[in-house]
Amino acid sequence: MTKHVAVLMGGLSNERPVSLSSGQGCAEALRRAGYRVTEVDVGYDIAERLREVAPDVAFNALHGRFGEDGTIQGVLEFLRIPYTHSGVLASALAMDKHQAKIMLKAAGVPVTDHVIASRAEVGRAHVMPAPYVVKPVADGSSFGILIVKADQSHPPQEILGEDWKGGEELMVERYIPGRELTCAVMGDVALPVTEIVTDLAFYNYEAKYSAGGSQHVIPAQISPKIYDKVQKMSLKAHAALGCRGITRTDFRFNDAAGEDGELVCLEINTQPGMTPTSLAPEQALYAGHSFEELVAWMVEDASCNR
Repeated sequence: MTKHVAVLMGGLSNERPVSLSSGQGCAEALRRAGYRVTEVDVGYDIAERLREVAPDVAFNALHGRFGEDGTIQGVLEFLRIPYTHSGVLASALAMDKHQAKIMLKAAGVPVTDHVIASRAEVGRAHVMPAPYVVKPVADGSSFGILIVKADQSHPPQEILGEDWKGGEELMVERYIPGRELTCAVMGDVALPVTEIVTDLAFYNYEAKYSAGGSQHVIPAQISPKIYDKVQKMSLKAHAALGCRGITRTDFRFNDAAGEDGELVCLEINTQPGMTPTSLAPEQALYAGHSFEELVAWMVEDASCNR
C-alpha cells in the first residue's frame, strides 16, 4: 500500500516563508518518489487537521519556533504519528542556543565564549569586549543577528527599538573571524563539508535564501585534517543532543589562528533547510543521494519515540 505522507509546512514562526518553500519542494519530490502526499499548512488547529488527514507519516518541513523546538514533535508523539527529524528533547535543546552549547561543550565540541543577558543590558553597554555577535537565544535562519565590530563605541541601538523581534533574552558571543563551514549528518553518516562564501557581512537570511546570496563550495577547500575534524565534530554534536534523521552543524574556521587554526561550532540545526539553495540537499547529492532519495529516506526513517 502506498504510504500517505503529510508534509507539515508554513507554521507560526518568522521562518514561515522558508518553510513554505521547503515544504512545497519536499512534497513534489515525495510525489515523484511514489508517495501519496497531503500538504498541511500548520496552525493552532494542527491536531484536528492531522486527525482529519490521518497520515501514515508526518514529514516535518517546519522551521523556527513551534516547528523545531520540540512543540510539534510533542503533538505528533501524543497523536502517535511517526515523524521525521529529531524528537522532542533533541529539538528543544538544539533550538535553545545556550543549552545546546552546554551540551556540546560537555561532549568535547569546541564552542564560542558567550554570555546571556537581557535586551536592555545588551542595548545599554557592551557586555563583552568587541568584536562580538548578538543573537536571539531561540530563533533560526539568522533572524535578529547583529555583529558589533571592534571599533564600535556602543551596542547596536535597534536592539532597544519597539519593532525588535529578537526576544527579551539575548546571547552575546565572541566573534570568530574566518571561513564559514557546514556539514550535515544523515542518520549516522557525515556528509561532505561545504564552505559558504558570501559578499554580505555574514551568512544571514538574505545570503541563505536569495538566489546568488552565497556560493557553496563543495567539497570545502580546506586541509584533510580540518575536513575530517568538521565531519567528526558534526557527528559528535548530532549524538550529544540525541538527534535523529538529518541535521546540519555550522562552524567558523579561523585559519589565521595558530598552526592548525581555530575551529568553533556555532550551532546545530535539527530542521536544516530543504529549499533549492539549501546546503543539506546539496551535500546529500554530492554523496550520491538525489533529492527524491533523500526525502524518501527521511520518510522511511520516521518514527515516534525519537
